[in-house]
Amino acid sequence: MYNAVSYKTKQFFFVLIKLSLVVVAFYFIYHKLVNNGTLDFNDFIQFLNNNRVFSIKNSLFLLVLTLINWFFEILKWKTLVSSVKTITFFEALQQNLGALTASLFTPNRIGEYGAKAIYYAKPYRKKVLLLNLISNVMQMGITVLLGCIGFWLFTSKYALNIDYLKALRLIIICLVISFLFVFGLKKIRYKIKGFPIEKIKVFLKNLSLKLKVLGVLFSFIRYAVFSFQFYFLLTLFGVPLAYYDAMIIVTTLYLLASVIPSLFLLDVVIKGSVAVYLFSFTGVNEFTVLCVITLMWLLNFVIPSLFGSYYVLRFNLPKQDDPC
Repeated sequence: MYNAVSYKTKQFFFVLIKLSLVVVAFYFIYHKLVNNGTLDFNDFIQFLNNNRVFSIKNSLFLLVLTLINWFFEILKWKTLVSSVKTITFFEALQQNLGALTASLFTPNRIGEYGAKAIYYAKPYRKKVLLLNLISNVMQMGITVLLGCIGFWLFTSKYALNIDYLKALRLIIICLVISFLFVFGLKKIRYKIKGFPIEKIKVFLKNLSLKLKVLGVLFSFIRYAVFSFQFYFLLTLFGVPLAYYDAMIIVTTLYLLASVIPSLFLLDVVIKGSVAVYLFSFTGVNEFTVLCVITLMWLLNFVIPSLFGSYYVLRFNLPKQDDPC
């Protein structure tokens, strides 16, 4: 009887935790939309209605771009996890969307690491944490590489008031800190998420070249898709920018926004503030820019997280004797 009651109690609390995650995620989405300090939700809806740019054709095209974006994110995760265990595309979909919902309100989506790892039995969770880190580093690498190119083109095209002496000092400080950091790694047994740095190097080395290339390729395709989606939204609102000129700003925007720590939910606010500043050089209306940023957030994070809530509610802990 005691064991039966104990099991039922555990199940009750487990269901309660899942419900709480979904409720909190929904509340944060609602709060961000209704109490947005940068964009009034009623004005946003009115603006969309007045412009009448979202025909069925345009709406379907935007949703297709969102599906392609998440298709390659799911495919990337399936590919990386194959080094630990072969999973189906549907299982990778569940893990990605469920983790998105569970991490929606955590700083910099840090909760995604634990959310994905919990899908696997204990002996494999550290490896899954590392694979998720590698996945994010690949995406960040593409963002930084293209962002640096975009930023260089942006500063060449537009006159910025930059104190070059202060910038030089900052670069020198960063270089010194980087040198001390690298030097320190050689002197101490540094660990990341419980892994000694030596084991991380071995883990990376053991990943096949094909897997690494595919991971980077899928990251690049994702970046190309959601940056084009940004441009397409600009054109729907009548912004007269050529694709090349828009991409200079968009790549710079994602670079600057990605290096600013924030709550994931506030990502839309940070991107909005940075985007307004960058697009001001081209004379694009501030309200239009904020609407585009909000729509990108709704399409690529809010809508997938709503579907992810279903998988959060259906989630069950893996059996510990499961081979993975």
